[in-house]
Amino acid sequence: MKKSLLALAVLGAFAGAAQAQSSVTIYGIVDTGIAYSSKVTGAPGGGTGSKFGLNSGVIQGSRIGFKGVEDLGGGLSAVFNLETGFTNDDGGLQGSDTVTSSNLFRRKSVVGLAGGFGTVLLGRQTDYAGTISAYTSVADFGGVVSNSGSGLNRLEGTLTNNSVSYTTTNLSGFTGNLIYGFGETAGKTSAGQAFGIGGKYENGPLGLGLNYYQSKAGATPSDVNLIPTTGSNVYTNAANIGSTGAKVLNVVASYQFGPARVYANYSRVKQDLNTAGVTGFTAGTRTLGASKKADMYEIGTAYALSPSLKLLAAVDHTRADFEGFGSKGKLTQISLGADYWLSKRTDLYAFVSNMRTTDMINPGVTGGSTGSDASQTAVIVGVRHKF
Repeated sequence: MKKSLLALAVLGAFAGAAQAQSSVTIYGIVDTGIAYSSKVTGAPGGGTGSKFGLNSGVIQGSRIGFKGVEDLGGGLSAVFNLETGFTNDDGGLQGSDTVTSSNLFRRKSVVGLAGGFGTVLLGRQTDYAGTISAYTSVADFGGVVSNSGSGLNRLEGTLTNNSVSYTTTNLSGFTGNLIYGFGETAGKTSAGQAFGIGGKYENGPLGLGLNYYQSKAGATPSDVNLIPTTGSNVYTNAANIGSTGAKVLNVVASYQFGPARVYANYSRVKQDLNTAGVTGFTAGTRTLGASKKADMYEIGTAYALSPSLKLLAAVDHTRADFEGFGSKGKLTQISLGADYWLSKRTDLYAFVSNMRTTDMINPGVTGGSTGSDASQTAVIVGVRHKF
C-alpha cells in the first residue's frame, strides 16, 4: 500500500512538472559588411564623392532576443518574445530617431497565448507584410533593397505599437493574420489607429502572400503607427488627426523550380496626407517617402549552385506620384549577389547594386543620397553569424 502511494506521488510530481514545462531561448544575429558607394553627397568642398564604410545589418539587422514558451496544459501555451537591435559597427542601439531611440526592445516586444485556435500576441510587432517578405528579395538582399521600396511598403517589417494580433494555425497550407493598433488618444479613437489583414498560402514549391495595412494620423510622432514621416507630410497636423495617413497593399508570389527560386511581387503605398509637391519641392528634390502614391514592382531569383552557395539577382522598379506635379518620379534598382554558407549559422556574402532615378532624389543604395546625380553603384562584402 505504501509503495502504491509512493508511486502515485512520484507520478503526480512528474505530471505537474510536465504540465508546467517551459523554456527560454536567447538568440541573435550579428551582420556586418564593408561597403563602397559612389557619388555620395557630403564630400569636402561640396558635391559628391566615393564613400567607404563599415555597415551593420546589411542583410538582417543585428539583434539579440529572448523568446519563451510555457506549457499551460490542454494544448495551451503562454509565449513571449523580446528583441532589441544594435549597430555592431559602433556598439550603439539601433534607431537614432526621436520615436525609437528610447525603446529598449524596439524590434519586438510581445506576450500572448498559443494553441489549437492559433496565436494571439499583444505589444509592439510587425504586421503580416514582415512574414510574407520571405517570398521577396528582402529574404536574400535585406537592407540592400530597402531604399528602392521595401523600406516604404512594410516588407522589411515595420512595427506597430500598442497592437493586438491574431494568427491562425496552418489550414491546409493557408495561414491568416489580423492586427489592430490602438491610437491611445483620449476622446478620439481613430487618432493613431491602425489595422491590417493578411495571409499566405504554401503548397510544395509554391508560396503566395497578400497583405493590406492602413493607419491614421496621431497627435504626436510617437503615437503614429505609420510609415516614417519624411518630406513635408503632415501626419501630426492638428487638422489631420484621425485621418487616414497610409494605405499599403502587398501581393507576392514565389516558386521553386529545382535549384532556382523565382519570385515576383507588387506593392502600392498611398499617403494621402503628404503635401510635399506643393510646399516648395522641385522635381529634382522629391523623395520617395514624400510621395502621395507609389507603385512598386519586383522580379528576382535565387539559384543554388550547391547546398552552400546561392547566386542572387533582383530588379526593383518604383513609380511615385507627387502632389502638384504632372510627371512621375521613377526609380530602378538592379542587384546581383552571392551568398556562401560556411556552416548552418555563418555565411559570407557579396553584393553589387546600381540605383537610378528620374525626376526625384536618388536615395542611394547605401551610404547616403546622391543629391542631383541620378545614379549610384554600391559594392558590399560581409559576414553574418546567427546564434
